[in-house]
Amino acid sequence: MPPAAPPPAATPQVVLTGFDEAKPVPRTLLYGADLAKLRALKVVDIRERGADYLLKARDKSGVLQLERLRLVLRPKFTVAGDRLIDWLCYARRQPPPDSTLRNWLIGHEGYAELVPAALLHECRQLLARGLRRAYVRRSRVDTALRGRLDVTAQATRCFGAVDRLHLETFEYEDGGWENLVCGAALTVAAQQVPDARTRALLRETATHFPRPPRPADALPLLARAQYTRLNQHYRAAHGWARMVLAGGGVRDLLDPYGFAARSLLLDLSTLWEHVVRRMAADAAAGCGGRLAGQAEGRIVTAGGLTDKDPPFNPDVLLAFPEPDGAPQTTRFLVVDAKYKRYGDKNVTSPDRHQLLTYIAGYTDAAAPLALVVHPSETGPTRRVLRVTGPRGLLGLIEVLGLDTSASPELAAEPLRESIEGFAGRVGVGV
Repeated sequence: MPPAAPPPAATPQVVLTGFDEAKPVPRTLLYGADLAKLRALKVVDIRERGADYLLKARDKSGVLQLERLRLVLRPKFTVAGDRLIDWLCYARRQPPPDSTLRNWLIGHEGYAELVPAALLHECRQLLARGLRRAYVRRSRVDTALRGRLDVTAQATRCFGAVDRLHLETFEYEDGGWENLVCGAALTVAAQQVPDARTRALLRETATHFPRPPRPADALPLLARAQYTRLNQHYRAAHGWARMVLAGGGVRDLLDPYGFAARSLLLDLSTLWEHVVRRMAADAAAGCGGRLAGQAEGRIVTAGGLTDKDPPFNPDVLLAFPEPDGAPQTTRFLVVDAKYKRYGDKNVTSPDRHQLLTYIAGYTDAAAPLALVVHPSETGPTRRVLRVTGPRGLLGLIEVLGLDTSASPELAAEPLRESIEGFAGRVGVGV
């Protein structure tokens, strides 16, 4: 009897964190389609050094399974899985899910299991409520006329046999497109999750949903999705299903059109920008301000060699009327979201230059202020940078750290106070 074959070697794994130095990966493990995929996704910076590639993480987090390599991208900031779900729901203005069924503790895989876990939670909520039933068209062969006769099939397939009728019927069942999407996503997610317990729950939940013959068949259903008050409660589950089925990232979740990321990764920098944008917009609305429209002007560059010079667009531009007693003109305030460790590090020179450009272009001499908002793991922080020159004050940069352990509504309090102070301020005092 021949000896048993040795077990296959485990796939090599490389762990990268946003603040770590670049790590070497042998060229024998990263070439061809894998290398092209990494460069297309732009999830890491790639440099060459001798027989190695040097990989440095960017702002995306998750697990990327390549042909010869498993790449684990850890987040820069420690954010609990349930809090990250709160950020996603807050950015989309979507009600947060029921906290009683949450089990989104992050393990050694970082945030890779967060999306399948959220999908599982939403689908279990649907089961508890009861799946939506609707009249679904079915093609069947029967001996009695029930429904509508498929004349074409009857003429081309039966060859005169009158005891077999090709019919089109409408059955009242749970096979509607809403449930097909969930079933397909649960099936795919069960194949991606490394955790045995989560994988078993996904498979068990998938047995309660109808599934299309091929999971990819659910993508056209999502592309044509229309929601009414009858199926509105499926929106959250379909948002997570879109990420699983299309291999999307957080950009796809926040933008309902297209699938740009093409990987099950979370772009935390983009997510932070969306969260801060909503925080700032809500705070401004509470004190008579609003988000500035595109038609209200942007800083542009003219006279270049091409006409494609992009404008200077801040993450958030707020517009306020002058306080009572002042001329009725509009004042602007720039809020810039930075997914950086500005709680214990200085604001970099490029970021200061960027903010001074915003101050010069959008504010006046009476209130030359801009806000920088960054995540903080140690609670809320606040400090003010005064930038001066030979002619006096150039601008004030208020650096705000928002607590990542608090809910978005509570974490936004320092930003709300700064915006309310600006709305009622006439001079430059802070």
